[in-house]
Amino acid sequence: MPLPKAELHLHIEGTLEPELAFELAARNGVRLPYADTEELREAYLFDDLQSFLDLYYALMAVLRTEDDFEALAEAYLARAAAQGVRHAEIFFDPQAHTSRGVPIGTVVEGLGRALDRSEARHGVTTRLILCFLRDRSAESALETLEAARPHLHRITGVGLDSAEVGHPPAKFREVYAMADALGLRKVAHAGEEGPPSYITEALDVLGVERVDHGLRALEDPELVARLVRDRIPLTLCPLSNVRLRAVSSLTEHPLRRMMDAGLVCTVNSDDPAYFGGYAGDNFDAVGAALGLSEGDLRGLARNSFLAAFLGEGERERYLAEVEAYEFPTPPLP
Repeated sequence: MPLPKAELHLHIEGTLEPELAFELAARNGVRLPYADTEELREAYLFDDLQSFLDLYYALMAVLRTEDDFEALAEAYLARAAAQGVRHAEIFFDPQAHTSRGVPIGTVVEGLGRALDRSEARHGVTTRLILCFLRDRSAESALETLEAARPHLHRITGVGLDSAEVGHPPAKFREVYAMADALGLRKVAHAGEEGPPSYITEALDVLGVERVDHGLRALEDPELVARLVRDRIPLTLCPLSNVRLRAVSSLTEHPLRRMMDAGLVCTVNSDDPAYFGGYAGDNFDAVGAALGLSEGDLRGLARNSFLAAFLGEGERERYLAEVEAYEFPTPPLP
């Protein structure tokens, strides 16, 4: 049985495995420019964030109906549960769908079908977080939040993702103020490719409660001290960082240094179909690469539930599972 954990940085569109992409393409009459699933998998090699995003958005063409979004979420939840995920806070990108004629209600209600039965079927509680695409206009973000109003009973919070450089958090000041007024929780991607100042801006201007990635925080000692003091969680994604070349290898990943500095780190999968692994795979890979102890891994799992948007009863139940977990005994040599 895997270590119980919460997944806090997961783009549902990034869980589209090649097999499901071809299945949905056939269902919806969409022609993919790949001969088969193997050729598509070979395309999952990227030079940087933008080269990944180009393929990521192109493949969304296969997602058309509520049934498609339900199938996407169901496939993720089954894989996540098998890797020890007990709670998932799932990002989705409505603008990537509405811009191609898919209504936001189709997206939310389709995902919601799978999420509604997730605890009973998979033992995974869920939250849904609406993300704004930062390379689109601030006006588009405001229109998106307005369009989401009829569906806010299904949405816990808002986030900010897509191409970071050149799109500082302050660009979205107004829509985050609106989200706050609506009682939504607030997170944002910052400090993956963008500078540490983007993390500070996300905190000061957007009022975020968690920082997604935050990889470059270590470049600013004052920022590190603030993140430690205020217990602001970071949702790190090790395999993603390597695949997108934010770090050269897992052995060079700053997670160990960040933990030693007292930062509240969590480990997540980001876009697992594209980046080579789901939540448990990330725990296993970074644990092996950095020589993390059982105590380190338990601490990361504990942080994931402390950082989650859970009610106190849920949180305490999951924390008890983490503390009671017994790591497998390694085989004798």
